Amino acid sequence: MLNVQPAVKPTIYFIGVTTGKSSIMRVFPKWAEALGLDAEIKGIDFKPHSPGEDYREAVEFIKKDPLSMGALVTTHKIDLYNACKDLFEYLDPFALKLGEISSISKKDGKLCGHAKDPISSGLALEHFVPENYWKEHGGDTFLMGAGGAALAMSLYFGQEKSGDDIPKKIIISNRSLPRLESAKKILEGLNPAIEFEYLHTPSPEDNDRILASLKPHSLIVNATGLGKDAPGSPLTERCSFPKDSLVWEINYRGELVFMEQAKAQEKEKNLYIEDGWIYFIHGWTQVVAEVFHIDNIAEKVLMLSEVAKNA
Repeated sequence: MLNVQPAVKPTIYFIGVTTGKSSIMRVFPKWAEALGLDAEIKGIDFKPHSPGEDYREAVEFIKKDPLSMGALVTTHKIDLYNACKDLFEYLDPFALKLGEISSISKKDGKLCGHAKDPISSGLALEHFVPENYWKEHGGDTFLMGAGGAALAMSLYFGQEKSGDDIPKKIIISNRSLPRLESAKKILEGLNPAIEFEYLHTPSPEDNDRILASLKPHSLIVNATGLGKDAPGSPLTERCSFPKDSLVWEINYRGELVFMEQAKAQEKEKNLYIEDGWIYFIHGWTQVVAEVFHIDNIAEKVLMLSEVAKNA
């Protein structure tokens, strides 16, 4: 049974697994102060792949409670969408395309569901991928993991607004075949200029082999959750990164073994390594803006990032 009391002030919820361990529980009160919001945050924890009625209870509570303004959803985005999509009066195009909900908000009496990851991952990529990088260097993109993060990045790259500054090849690998098949179905026909390859990699050695075949100036992303949600890395200690490449660990807390593997080769291979901090910032500020109807959040991201670091 959901252990949440009716809100006594405007409240945003964090629907996750171990929400109390997240930096956002310390950061959001400082953000609220900086943004002039009289608001608070509460965590709602579910085990991964919880029963559908649990997700429905949480969404129905937010929908009916006047001061419950919305939520950010992580880990449960697909399960919550499948269990609760009929409770929403509006679902944005990304939510419908991906079959997931990462942001719950209210507008004009309607409960709204958004998938914000294609936007937040795109903003994070633009933070560290140089302009015209793909056009000038022609590297590959290797996304390890076929979950929401990899799909969101693929959708970002596949947008028409990117023009010809896009990777010509995106390789998506995953340990389980069903998730890989689902990714293929969702991304089919996305952008004819991008060649998608879907590879089953039940062991880290399989990812090592793909990594070794990549061109220089590639982008390699750990989108598996390993290092945060579970221990380890999708690669072995014998992995070899392509020279002059960008390496992105999309997590910012946990063991981050993948990031340490890249750092061990940073000088030899001339790697640029990025962690998940700016992704965390964009992910949360996009949802906070949606929930509390803040129009100019892009102008405040740098300030909010500094506030978050200090918190």
